[in-house]
Amino acid sequence: MGLRLGGLADLDPSAVPLPIGTEVVTRVDRIVEGELRPQGATGRVAQLEGEQVHLTFIDGKRGVYLRSEVTPRKLGAARYAQRRAAAWDQLRPCVVVDTLVGSRAWGVAEEGSDIDRRGVFVLPMPWTTGLVDPPLDLVSLDGSQTYWEIGKAIRQALRADPNTLEMLFASPVVTDPIGAELVAMRDGFVSIEIYGSFGRYALSQLDRLEHNQRLADHRATVIGWLRDDPTLELDGAAERLASSARVEAPTHADAVGRARDYIKQLYRSMYDLGLIAANDWVSLRAAAKLELDLPRDLRPKNAYNLIRLLDLAIRWLGGEPPDVRVSEQLRPTLVAIKRGEVPMSDVMALARELTPRLEAARQASTLPKHSDVARADRVLRKAREEAARRWLVQGAGPWGRDAAPPPEARFDD
Repeated sequence: MGLRLGGLADLDPSAVPLPIGTEVVTRVDRIVEGELRPQGATGRVAQLEGEQVHLTFIDGKRGVYLRSEVTPRKLGAARYAQRRAAAWDQLRPCVVVDTLVGSRAWGVAEEGSDIDRRGVFVLPMPWTTGLVDPPLDLVSLDGSQTYWEIGKAIRQALRADPNTLEMLFASPVVTDPIGAELVAMRDGFVSIEIYGSFGRYALSQLDRLEHNQRLADHRATVIGWLRDDPTLELDGAAERLASSARVEAPTHADAVGRARDYIKQLYRSMYDLGLIAANDWVSLRAAAKLELDLPRDLRPKNAYNLIRLLDLAIRWLGGEPPDVRVSEQLRPTLVAIKRGEVPMSDVMALARELTPRLEAARQASTLPKHSDVARADRVLRKAREEAARRWLVQGAGPWGRDAAPPPEARFDD
């Protein structure tokens, strides 16, 4: 039994906010791409426009519904959405650092690029003294704005989290003096830890990218076979894949077994992404007639961000002043990758070429081994003490007499 922000007795599933990606169930019949889609269909929220909710269904088709015509598929999702929206409304005025991040901060933005913001907020004192755990993240409904509670942000920065350091070095705007000392000490977070959090993390993502590229190649191959022969069975597909993909194994039987495992990974990943109705061969075969998008992990955005992180780690470890903007030398390459003009195999080869430079930069780096944890502790204490002082003197503002009331402690039914 856990303490929550409130019970569900007054929760209206037809009215709670629906963040992008929420699984919902339709409440009305609707013609979708020329076919009747009965009520009770499951889809994911892809876009929000006022009262209109754009859905993507399991079969890839898209439909538009009114907010009142859909409801969250899981009650837990409704609970989460309600709490996230409430925290955003109540604590958004408590943001003390606000930064434009992403491609616009990196210098590779193009027309139509997203506008993303990250930053830091400080909780009013009453939110820190009760039984209910306060929110440590504020996220806008469309996901484009994320703010971390100052203690969480500092802990992330101490371990050289790339997103947090980007927020601190991409021209942050201090919206309240409480946030000034955090920005002033940002150089104290730059350490050898960058090697692991930027560089090794990017290389681990490269391993995953290469694995997913193999799965994507297998997907295209197997689905092509299924389009030509809808009666093809799993064992037959595994036999063909073992041969066409030249699966390495001690014996032919072992190769077929590995190929069968590849196919099972394929339909499991497609099921997890909501692309097929069930985690089985029959559902994969039924999806063969659909035009499927490129797997999310293999989209150009993920690939160019991997190269960007490796380059950033090499530059910062080498002693360059911390700057999240990409170098002029690398910028044309990153833009080309972002546009999908560079084959994925070339992107992965470029990442592998950067690996020796990353290791050399780490070995020669003069950065401290760890962040300045003592100074970070002082900054955190001072920020929270200032929030407490403003509450106690009851001055104007979101930490004083205008502070949002903390959530009531009660058990969920």
